[in-house]
Amino acid sequence: MTPPNAGKTGATEAQKAAYWKANIRLLLSLLGIWFVVSYGCGILLAEPLNALSLAGYPLGFWFAQQGSIYVFVVLIFVYGVLMKRLERRFGVED
Repeated sequence: MTPPNAGKTGATEAQKAAYWKANIRLLLSLLGIWFVVSYGCGILLAEPLNALSLAGYPLGFWFAQQGSIYVFVVLIFVYGVLMKRLERRFGVED
């Protein structure tokens, strides 16, 4: 796989590989955060978190029902911002 605009930029194979390595690292990091929040806080740590409450609901329940969705939406925006920086750094911006 090559970056979308890599052919237009004249990037070397090493630059293309570095771009995709950074891209995949970013993606896996953000997915890891989402996994920890959704699976960890919503399922594995639900009982200890239920000792706390948020807006009258047990915190573990809140994470399972809404919290992981909110975190996912925030991570989408974070991904967009970080990808713009990554694209600028490697010269493959739109």
